[in-house]
Amino acid sequence: MPSQVTPASPGVRPYPVAGAPLLCNAQDHGLTGNGTTNDQPALAALVDQLGDAFAADGRARVIYCPPGVYAIRDAATVWRSGVSLMGAGPGATRFVLSNEGNRSQAVPLAFYTAQLHGASPDRHLAYCTFADFEIDGSGVAQAAYDPLAKGLGLQYVTGGLFRNLFIHHTAATGFGCDFLQDTLIQAVRVLECGRMDNGMEMGGAGIGVGIGGWGAMERLTIANCVTVGNATNGIFLEMQHPDRPQPRGIRIVGCHAEANRFGISDWGADGLIVTGCTMTGNLEAGFQVSAKGTTGIPGKGGLLTDCVLDGNLRDGVSIGNTAGPYTVRGNRITGNGRYGYHHQDLGEGDQAAAEEIVIESNDIWGNSLDGIRFDRPLTDAVIINNRIRNNGRQCAEAAEGGGESVRYSQNTLVDQRVSWPADGHRGKVLRVGHRYAVVAANDATTLTLTPIRPGSANSWSADTPPPGTPYELPAAPTSRAGIMINAVADSVTIRGNLIRDTKSHTQTHGILITDRGDCVNCRVVENDLDGNRFAIQTDTPPGGGHWEGNHGDQ
Repeated sequence: MPSQVTPASPGVRPYPVAGAPLLCNAQDHGLTGNGTTNDQPALAALVDQLGDAFAADGRARVIYCPPGVYAIRDAATVWRSGVSLMGAGPGATRFVLSNEGNRSQAVPLAFYTAQLHGASPDRHLAYCTFADFEIDGSGVAQAAYDPLAKGLGLQYVTGGLFRNLFIHHTAATGFGCDFLQDTLIQAVRVLECGRMDNGMEMGGAGIGVGIGGWGAMERLTIANCVTVGNATNGIFLEMQHPDRPQPRGIRIVGCHAEANRFGISDWGADGLIVTGCTMTGNLEAGFQVSAKGTTGIPGKGGLLTDCVLDGNLRDGVSIGNTAGPYTVRGNRITGNGRYGYHHQDLGEGDQAAAEEIVIESNDIWGNSLDGIRFDRPLTDAVIINNRIRNNGRQCAEAAEGGGESVRYSQNTLVDQRVSWPADGHRGKVLRVGHRYAVVAANDATTLTLTPIRPGSANSWSADTPPPGTPYELPAAPTSRAGIMINAVADSVTIRGNLIRDTKSHTQTHGILITDRGDCVNCRVVENDLDGNRFAIQTDTPPGGGHWEGNHGDQ
């Protein structure tokens, strides 16, 4: 019988264009990987050759870079559809970025943007995989911060796969790709990126993804990634177009964010799912929803579930300037330097009351101030079945000292003459003359200080103080509640929570309504308030509602 030829897909030729193989060994096409030769021109030429071939025959190509150190100097490579880049694994295949020959030039490994290259939904990248290599951005230095000085900077990608990458020490965001449709970011590790970001610039994150380019649905999953010590966010999503719908379809699953300014942030998604993640030791908050992005649009309708948010310098969960809804359920929120859950007004974006906030079945304990605090108006919120206990750990009185018993290091203060309660100063600002630092933890004689910025080895705002220099610590707040309501709460349900102080005797109130707060038509029922100094204190009398069945309320 005659042989049969399977027809090619529409627009795909059965045979590749001559001279453009489907799998290319980069070292057979001009790249050396010797760490000395500039491999950027050869990489750019190969990408263009294979991109042209894909445009001609519709068959995607793969560039394989064997183990080696590939120097990428003074220029970035404009990426093309149908071209993938794969290595032999981080540590084996390394791309080292630098710009010593042109300090004004940002040098990402690969970029393709709307502004520079006309990227759009109609001019997108497709069939692109980046996998199994390392990007070292430590050699890029510029006179001024440039948000394009990334590891990868692609826009409008469909069907992308980014897997097993190690990106570190870039001047701006490590992985900074926007408008990703049907894309998976998996097992990407990003360390100490945003070197030139002072914490207030655009970008400077570990993994930063701009959203809103494809319409109401952007199917993106970020899974099993690790982000440590990045200047702004470990992982963040940022709405880029104020006149387009906030996209649904985005998930962050099983990731770890540690020692960044913020751990994971939602700056504009609709229905973001964050689940099974750990957010620890971040300098501002473990998880944040806000309007800090370029368009001033906060996230809404998201779900934060089954995560651990522990030891963040300020808040475990920080929700600000969203109109809601948002759900925080089944998380461990512990040991944070200020509040476990903080609903706050960040002074920008939507100022209306947040509606339909749900805080359910969380384990909230050992935080320095309030377990849950509301500083922004709420409507129709539900706080049910949470275990809120032994918060208010920042209970130590004001302190000062100096002289021969006092010693300093980059990260500690030791005073042998004191006996402080464990973590009683956590979250306080320590002042030593014109210098300051923030306390991350303390034992009886030692204050452990937090880095002055992510990735820094020093905790002081200036030089390390000489031995014996006098110091001072402020007093702790007198009220530290399980739930503190410091704004108008309308039709809020607080039911079935265990709000106790069983061991530490530091949580002064179970529920406190301050003179700035107000509960209107609220249901505060069936809560267990045993062990607090004050079970329920209402500095502002409640306006109606139901207040009954609360155990321990005398």
